[in-house]
Amino acid sequence: MQQAVADALHRFADAPLASAAKALLNALGYESNRTAKVGTVQEFLDRYRASDELTERQLALFENWREVELVFQVTDEEVSGTAGIATEARFDDGRIKSFLFIAADLAEAAYSRTKLAAMTRAANRLFPMPVVLLFRCARRFNLAVAHRRAHRHDASRDVLEKVTLVKDVDVRSPHRAHLDILMELALPTLIDAKGVSSFDSLHEAWEKALDTEKLNRRFYRELFDWFKQAQTECLFPDDGEGDGSLERHLLRLITRLLFIWFLKEKRLVPDDIFTDDFAAQALKRHAPDATDYYRAVLQNLFFATLNTEIGKRAFSTENRQTHRDFTKYRYKKLLNDPGAFLAKLKAVPFVNGGLFDCLDDFESQTAGGRRVDAFTDNARHGKGLRVPASLLLSSDGLFALFRRFKFTVEENTPLDQEVALDPELLGRVFENLLAAYNPETRNTAREATGSYYTPRRIVDYIVDEALVRGLSERLTTTDGDANWDDRLRYLLDYADAFDDAAELFDPSETESIVRAVANLRVLDPAAGSGAFPMGALHKLTLALRRIDSHNDHWERLQRELATARTAAAFEQAHQDDRDRELLEISKTFETYRGSDFGRKLYLIQNSIFGVDLQPVACQIARLRFFISLIVEQQPTSDPATNYGIRPLPNLETRIVAADALRRIAVPSQLSFGDHVIGDHIARLRTTREQHFNARARDDKLALRDQDATQRRDLAAALEECGYEHDEARRVAAWDPYSHNTAATWFDAHWMFGLKDGFDVVLGNPPYIQLQRDRGALRRRYQGEAYSTFAATGDIYQLFFERGMELLTSGGTLAYITSNSWLKAKYGESTRRLFSDEHTPRVLLDVGKDVFDSAIVDSSILVIQQGQAEVSDCAALDMDTLDGDSEFPPEHHRFGYLYYGGAKPWVPLSAVERGIMEKMHAVGVPLREWDISIYRGVLTGYNAAFVVD
Repeated sequence: MQQAVADALHRFADAPLASAAKALLNALGYESNRTAKVGTVQEFLDRYRASDELTERQLALFENWREVELVFQVTDEEVSGTAGIATEARFDDGRIKSFLFIAADLAEAAYSRTKLAAMTRAANRLFPMPVVLLFRCARRFNLAVAHRRAHRHDASRDVLEKVTLVKDVDVRSPHRAHLDILMELALPTLIDAKGVSSFDSLHEAWEKALDTEKLNRRFYRELFDWFKQAQTECLFPDDGEGDGSLERHLLRLITRLLFIWFLKEKRLVPDDIFTDDFAAQALKRHAPDATDYYRAVLQNLFFATLNTEIGKRAFSTENRQTHRDFTKYRYKKLLNDPGAFLAKLKAVPFVNGGLFDCLDDFESQTAGGRRVDAFTDNARHGKGLRVPASLLLSSDGLFALFRRFKFTVEENTPLDQEVALDPELLGRVFENLLAAYNPETRNTAREATGSYYTPRRIVDYIVDEALVRGLSERLTTTDGDANWDDRLRYLLDYADAFDDAAELFDPSETESIVRAVANLRVLDPAAGSGAFPMGALHKLTLALRRIDSHNDHWERLQRELATARTAAAFEQAHQDDRDRELLEISKTFETYRGSDFGRKLYLIQNSIFGVDLQPVACQIARLRFFISLIVEQQPTSDPATNYGIRPLPNLETRIVAADALRRIAVPSQLSFGDHVIGDHIARLRTTREQHFNARARDDKLALRDQDATQRRDLAAALEECGYEHDEARRVAAWDPYSHNTAATWFDAHWMFGLKDGFDVVLGNPPYIQLQRDRGALRRRYQGEAYSTFAATGDIYQLFFERGMELLTSGGTLAYITSNSWLKAKYGESTRRLFSDEHTPRVLLDVGKDVFDSAIVDSSILVIQQGQAEVSDCAALDMDTLDGDSEFPPEHHRFGYLYYGGAKPWVPLSAVERGIMEKMHAVGVPLREWDISIYRGVLTGYNAAFVVD
């Protein structure tokens, strides 16, 4: 059958559209004579469109259609008559009575996933049954399916939810993964193997076959098996970070290679260098157990190609000027033809960004230098490195594993998804592999399949709640109406991305929103692999795209911010840097006027920050930002423009490796904001902004040397101002450019140059009992003066308190954590902190279903810094809802009380509020439930209620 599917796909190259579509569906077992001629695209719309079915913007999507064919409709009669299916296998009655297949020939050669998803939704609005779209774009085929469910309050209507696509199938040479996915949709297989017996179950089976979560879990399981094998076969030098050096090396290797695989999707790296044939041709000695391929091909690709400007690529020499220059090619003696090897990699662009920085120290080993990557021609120094070629190139090697899957550089959203591995995969892989060798989680992690990564729906919900509240605090309306929430939710909703948002905002409000976004500061203090920072980046980009489509407001504000950064410059050279930065801003928007590139770049530079104790986690978070910028760029054939790729910014001072829970001990009479040391910090911030934008390696190295000198000067100034010697040296010792170490403390002013705190703090902090490992964490943090510290407590409680501390007045914190703080005795101090000092806004007790491993019961808390005059809080126990309830549930926002059992949601009456107030006043527990919220205050009594 697979060959029949491949042959049918070939027909999309030059056969008539209807013929090609019918051949493919027939190959998958779908046959029907129930069809109709629909004429032109306009005649199709006139025939099937109800007067109010589509908006003007949705209608405009059909302008991309050159031709449309109603291929056929499949009903139960056609199913029972399909070849290969028993005639008695008629479908049972259900809500859905048929499937409709429509083919469209599109005007352009390629479309974004979002645009195809919008077309799919628009077409599905025309019909009462599921419509499967088959799009032809030149030599590319796309299959699109919209998930439909019954409207909860009107059974006669359907609700269109996410759209899933099998995207950009090469019809002449389809990827194996695309064929595998299409084969899973074959009707005989679904009926015989999956027990499909109705169109309802067929619709569900299609959704499961196209489930990206299932795809991610399968990839992770296979990768984890490879990871375990690699642990037994590989050797790397000790990275100096303690236990787990081998695993960290493997994580770094996987991350680098996955990033390159995403680059291959943009055709930026030649595919054949990852084959056994290329290795045999390029290397003098290619053997399965040898490390020559890893050294001569992969390390040269990492450090001397992707990390080196095109005009500076060359082999190292024996002189002292280049033998420790880690951007020079090594291992010439291992290659058959070094010149041909250089030529092979000539068209690979310089990407910058730090992932491919060699981690070896410049200093010799006799002078204390460490070899971490061991990128060296010195055979003696390379003895601790072993990566067998078979582990990468064999039929069960890493590259064969990668080739079994389709990759895409565009991150999926909850509303439109491609059946492929997207960059979020990097986060999933890292967090799950990290959990698999972490002593605290390894037992459960090795049985899990993705459980240690926060699900996207949870990330999006938390990001939405936090950004809506964080932005609304900064906005005013022209008519004095301060309630922005509904309009901001609409602006951040992927489902509305193709509706006109401009009509909801007048020009001054649009300016106000763009300015609020430009000045917003978001922090994840336990960023991990960057899920929440990436979620914030995508949502803010979406908002800007919808209300400022040509970047007019956004460009002007970036120029303002650049000017403000250098307003207090100390030297004329810094004024010159400002002029260069302004020129760079102009060039960015000239090149990417209608693109998301400028939106993302300056959000990353100015608005989104992350902290994590794991340096490798920070590297992966940065990597995801890099991919999000690369996806917006179009490669060219011009080496003078780096093949159309703008080198990536340096994010070492945006995502930092540090312990967010530990503060710098500042003398009581001083702070980092004092004038006597403020000048030193301002100079450092200028240097770090220059480093953010630096591209050339020499420029980066010079700025890092300048940073080190300025840090030493600051340490001296700190001691003169009363800081203890050790504390001053600890501050100055923090090197943001080190990829191997983490600071033992965190300070937002010192590390990010932000004195006034963050508008939004969000994330999923770790859950680790402080008494674990004989109280190691208890000892680490007991001197940090946390009011919520309890020896029997959990580290996430400290993240709550620290997060509130890092906020500006009125700022918003949104976390998902274990819900034990609501119940346990050790959570009393946390409940008291929220009750006495802050304003809870939303509490969802979501139980164990959020994470696949079901390790802990979880809750989401959204809370406002400080006590507000109006303190309504919405609360919901998700376990009281039926399993079909959507997430986020609609109910939790409206001040409702759920009685449990079969009773409905009802508003609290004045009598009920009065009773609860009296019972609370005398300390009487109200119900056998684990939370109480009284006027938005968590009190620790046993009840769940909301007062409007």
